Amino acid sequence: MSLTAVASAAGVSRVTLYAHFPSREALVDAVLDHSVGEADAALQAQGLDEGPADEAFSRLVRSGWRILERHAFLLAASEGVITPARRRAHHERVLARVERVLVRGQAEGVFRTDLPLAWLVTTFYSLLHAAGAEADARHLKVKEVPDILDRTLSAVLRAPDPS
Repeated sequence: MSLTAVASAAGVSRVTLYAHFPSREALVDAVLDHSVGEADAALQAQGLDEGPADEAFSRLVRSGWRILERHAFLLAASEGVITPARRRAHHERVLARVERVLVRGQAEGVFRTDLPLAWLVTTFYSLLHAAGAEADARHLKVKEVPDILDRTLSAVLRAPDPS
């Protein structure tokens, strides 16, 4: 979508849009920052510090998917405009919540400790976004994605059975 089309959809002139966002990158960056801020607030409301960590993680996965689904257009809009590292940097607040749940789950013995914590967080982030791409490509049914993600991530992150 061109910035002219964005300006038209927003009901402002191109000049006004360019006054606030001098480039497509600046616009996408601002929208991404706003969207991730909304996601962080939504996740804060999930009580992720309450109850068993594996149950909190399931709430996190399902809420994260609902948020991503609502903002799926950003995946496509940011592709080739915002670097993957910059996209990831926008998610740091949300990923800090993921990390806290994982650390709590590790202490409770439900999540793996044999792999680096940063890798576990990256696994969450990557699979959530991969699910968005697969749903967008119609390889997964959108209504089934929360269960698929929950089962997949739980299996990957669960501590190995000691027996």
